[in-house]
Amino acid sequence: MINWAYVFLLFILGFITYKRKSLDLFGSAVMIIMGVVIIFSAGVNWLGLIVLFLVMSLLATKYSKKYKRSLGQFEGRRTSKNVISNGVVACFMAAFGGYYLPFVGGFIGAIATATADTLASEIGVLDPHPRLITTLQKVDPGTNGAVSPLGTGVAILGAAIIGIAAYFLGIIDMPLSAILVSIVSGVVGCFMDSILGALFENQGYITNEHVNLLATIVGAIVGILLI
Repeated sequence: MINWAYVFLLFILGFITYKRKSLDLFGSAVMIIMGVVIIFSAGVNWLGLIVLFLVMSLLATKYSKKYKRSLGQFEGRRTSKNVISNGVVACFMAAFGGYYLPFVGGFIGAIATATADTLASEIGVLDPHPRLITTLQKVDPGTNGAVSPLGTGVAILGAAIIGIAAYFLGIIDMPLSAILVSIVSGVVGCFMDSILGALFENQGYITNEHVNLLATIVGAIVGILLI
């Protein structure tokens, strides 16, 4: 009965994200489906970590919206492709995390990567002097594969917040391990996102959704190895 109450709240959250134009209709629907899977396979505390990522990403997206619009870098409403590419790995890890301990690290790593990458993209774009990760050449803000001190700093901060929350939500009972796994996997996954963006997305070989998916896979693998 309690789980169904959380499902009801999840539907409310989906409705809010749709009405506020944060997600489109299918994006909100996919978010709800993933949330239901996590609630009944891993528990509502695991879902709480994804909700935290969602809240931080939405706040980061809205931050300095006018300036981002002037740069042509305001993403606005996200779609089901964004939700799947950022969340499907974490959803898979949560589905089996209760049966195989390393998947707990994979779950944290995937969410830490998604969080770090989103904050680095949405706030890092405000740094006027980014450089391409592969050549260190100066590029325009918002260029795929660009990195900056501001972006890297908020990426580390976002990953650390995920690790701290994972501990307080009871997903992992070792605070230092939670923070270490989250920061390392999140930062590695975030840099992988930049490398893939510079080498392949800029050439049109893959899309941003492919990059996000591959980056969260890398983050999950690092989390599994560290747990």
